Amino acid sequence: MSKLANYIKNRRGQAVVELALVLPLFLLLVFGILEFGNVLNEYLVITAAAREGARAAAVQTEETAVIATVRTAAATVDRGSLQVTVTPAAAPRTRGQAVTVTVTNSVTITTPLISVFFPSNPVIIHSNAVMRAE
Repeated sequence: MSKLANYIKNRRGQAVVELALVLPLFLLLVFGILEFGNVLNEYLVITAAAREGARAAAVQTEETAVIATVRTAAATVDRGSLQVTVTPAAAPRTRGQAVTVTVTNSVTITTPLISVFFPSNPVIIHSNAVMRAE
């Protein structure tokens, strides 16, 4: 056997050991990025839904119609825990009055290894939007 073949034979297990050491950290990083992307996506959808609800409330829409607008705008998220608050709730609103729409939703971290790092699972996302009534 040549020296090169002997060298390769002796180092064959090194790659397996390196893989065993690095793979868990790599998977933790990849799944952490995926979960962060999921939470960020839900936050962006909830923020856009609050903005659309505030716009609907600003043009003298009733509270039930504002809630329906928010639920339609947040169609891509799990709406099981979606909560919408309109302040002030009563329409008609006076011109120039600030109308606040607050949207709250929860996002469940699904990866078991990542959920260990979040003591409050599901993560609660809040977003509010304020517009002046027209």
